[in-house]
Amino acid sequence: MAQLRSLHDDFVILVVDNNQPQEEEDSSSSPCQVISISALDVSSWDLSEILCYRRVKIRAHRTRLVQESSYFHGLLSGSFSESGRDHISIEWNLETFLNLMMCIYDCALDVTSTSFLPLFDAALYFGVERLLSKCKRWLLLLASSNDSASPMLELPDLVQMWSFGLERDVDFVPDLCGAYLAKNLMLVKSDEYFGNVPYELLMCCIRHPHLTVDSEMHLADALLVWLDANKRLFDLSETSKDNIVNLMEQVRFSLLPLWFIAERRKSHGFSTFADHSIELVTKLTKMSSKCLVDSLRDGPPADLRVRLTQYTEKLDLSGCTQLNEAILLLSVLPETYFTNPMWRKSLKSFLKNPEDDARNQEQLSQRTLPISSFESVEEVDISKCQRLDYIVTIKCISKSFPSLRKLRAAYLLNIKVSTMLELLQNFHKLTEVDLTVDIVPIIPCQASVFYTSPGLAQTPPIISLTYGSHIFDSGQVHRSLSSITRLSLEGRSDLYDKDLRSISRSCGSLCYLNIKGCALLSDACIAYVIERCKSLHSLIVCYTSFSENSVLALCADTSVTNSLASNLQMLHMSKCEGISETSLINLITRTKKLKSLCLRDTKVSDIVLCELSGSSLEALDISNTTISSMVLTCVISKNSNLKSLKARGCKNLIQSETVFNCLSKGSGLEELEIGWGFTYFSLVSMRPAVSSLRAISVGLGASLGEDGLNLLPSTCPLLESIVLYFQEISDSALTSIVTSLKHLEELALSYCFGDITLQSFKFSIPNLRKLRLERVTRWMTNEDLFVLTQSCPNLTELKLVGCLHLNSDSQPIISSGWPGMISLHLEECGRITENGVASLYGCIALEDLLLRHNFPMLRLVSLDMCDAKEGKFDVPEEKEVRFLSIVKISRCKSQRCSLGRELAPVHRETLVMFWNGQNFTNTLLKQRL
Repeated sequence: MAQLRSLHDDFVILVVDNNQPQEEEDSSSSPCQVISISALDVSSWDLSEILCYRRVKIRAHRTRLVQESSYFHGLLSGSFSESGRDHISIEWNLETFLNLMMCIYDCALDVTSTSFLPLFDAALYFGVERLLSKCKRWLLLLASSNDSASPMLELPDLVQMWSFGLERDVDFVPDLCGAYLAKNLMLVKSDEYFGNVPYELLMCCIRHPHLTVDSEMHLADALLVWLDANKRLFDLSETSKDNIVNLMEQVRFSLLPLWFIAERRKSHGFSTFADHSIELVTKLTKMSSKCLVDSLRDGPPADLRVRLTQYTEKLDLSGCTQLNEAILLLSVLPETYFTNPMWRKSLKSFLKNPEDDARNQEQLSQRTLPISSFESVEEVDISKCQRLDYIVTIKCISKSFPSLRKLRAAYLLNIKVSTMLELLQNFHKLTEVDLTVDIVPIIPCQASVFYTSPGLAQTPPIISLTYGSHIFDSGQVHRSLSSITRLSLEGRSDLYDKDLRSISRSCGSLCYLNIKGCALLSDACIAYVIERCKSLHSLIVCYTSFSENSVLALCADTSVTNSLASNLQMLHMSKCEGISETSLINLITRTKKLKSLCLRDTKVSDIVLCELSGSSLEALDISNTTISSMVLTCVISKNSNLKSLKARGCKNLIQSETVFNCLSKGSGLEELEIGWGFTYFSLVSMRPAVSSLRAISVGLGASLGEDGLNLLPSTCPLLESIVLYFQEISDSALTSIVTSLKHLEELALSYCFGDITLQSFKFSIPNLRKLRLERVTRWMTNEDLFVLTQSCPNLTELKLVGCLHLNSDSQPIISSGWPGMISLHLEECGRITENGVASLYGCIALEDLLLRHNFPMLRLVSLDMCDAKEGKFDVPEEKEVRFLSIVKISRCKSQRCSLGRELAPVHRETLVMFWNGQNFTNTLLKQRL
């Protein structure tokens, strides 16, 4: 055998055939379709050129092959006949084998999601430990890396890797695939291939300690999506049924928001657990933090711990009204904490007096509450979590999430803005804060008031100063919150001038400020804030006293290029009155960088708007103004990138075909609200520009007609929202809309005319979330309402006006058909409240109701004295108000025509009661709200 080769020859020729399809080539370019290459030159191999040949001969070191590959070790140094040969034939994918040789010769080799399996398979077959280790390191890095820039695996590739690892009995591959899926579940759950993930892999993912989700709701939603895929819930074997139960039992039901439980109550995979979930959540809602800790047994209370891992970037607890500070603390304490038999005692001690922990932070805090730190968390949402003690919560968040950048704490009436911002001073990386609440429907100076309660009368007087006064500079200056660049205080009726002044002194880097509906702020105070916050580029001041002083502050600098107005990108000033035309012109001429401008319900004129010189507008709202079509056309022509136009209620747009012709030349609208002057022909002329339209609202003065409605689905196939006021509608047009627009989430028909029947709503509209039918379905009966629950099963907002044939039996249809309802308005709907509204208790997630009763999560209530069973309502005392923020009770009087017939009632006044977290105020207005 030794005679077959020279004793001095340490090389072997590896012959590999390229079996991949080849393009026809000119035979003169490579007559034999064979190329010989040397492993000595491996670093300079041109793979793209080599792969063009049918056969490749590789001259390689026999010793190197024997050392690096167990396959070649056995073949070339054993007793096989090939061990003495100079040529060895290799049957393998050429590209993969070339990469294998590069690894053997220690050349750089990139493993990717598409090359992993071929390389790993080759490494196993040829026994190349170096390549095996490289593949393992690559997969381990993907499964454990915190770097958002690390490469992502395609889901089909991941499943294939997992299956390969099981087939070849390589344990680390399926383990790491499960770890990767657990870490990235939030990203892959929306993948269309997600439904094809094998049950065993999904279960491995859910049970993995690195399972990372924004909330328990997102996990439950992902599992329900997986169950719905491929109709897994039909014709199931006993084993499959057990698997589904095992899968859903991994969800921590006590941490789900009520609205989600109610909405998914009828889902096949969730229905079994819905009642138990509601019971758990309701029980927690009534339990104090101390009682909760007392009720716990030994060991970590897993079912009550919010999922947090080293990879968590966002924590979304919004809507979980059952959460209290005890649950939050249990979630951020390490597993080892619960091995101490005294852990409940120390936790109760802290909950009893958290200030002790603050005073003795070095000694007591570290000893009793060793709160874990999650460095990757950058965003936290605790909106509508009313039971959280926000002082304890913020201190807990500051210790656990030191890298926090965004905090959303909306609709929390127990939060005092000044105290909250003081607590946030320890967050050195915080850039965004949202403390939004519902806007009180009373705008000072714009409402006729009969009387107001002492609570409002005791409001500190608004200081009247002119722009430039520096009396605001007095007072305590808080430590810096200079990292905050975005701040939303929308609806904060407890925000006074002194509060906002203090905020502006602390948050000197503000770029975005939303004070919409902060009715107690003076114009001088807003001007002061503008003067101090030199980086402001987005300002939302709708329904405030924003006026002359504030405009002067924006235009303060004599140099247009240096004024704050010249850097504005967003300016929303709806219902801001009292600004002179001269001041508005001065402001508009300087706003050359504006991307979003809202002048709704203002006295802006053509003279003002025609001075808008910028060309960057993406959103424009001029609703209910006197702007003409000529000026609007001029503005649109200069802003070709306009994506949103709102111009409903603009009567001077009657002859506006030039507007729509101009819009057709733009880059494409995504949102359109229009009225006067809009016709079928307008829609036809705009066809090129509205193919990407997602929302359309057509109001009074427009005449779209049946032809226009029939044209909508084909012209605007991506529509998600359709709102029609005073338009002609028909069954055929409505049927075309609901059957063709697969993305439709909102449909509103208000005061429309024409004949529509139940036939329009017999089609399945699973994506519809909001439905408003105002005086268009007088014929609706309980049977029709039931059909509606079947065709639109996922509604969360419903408004019915003028459905005269409904009665008290309608309520159970609503509560059982839409248990996840969040907003329900029922007005002039026959005898629907004849026997009270107790049947609506099934809508456990209600937040906004146009009927009487106090629901656990209710924030907004609108009532009418006509609906009061005993002629009056029981008004809650101040101490009883917790979640409720606004109650409106209207009173009307009957009137008769000259013939003595009873006409529709005329509304006389409205009692508005609102709780802003500090005061409970009653105001009686001479108008209906």
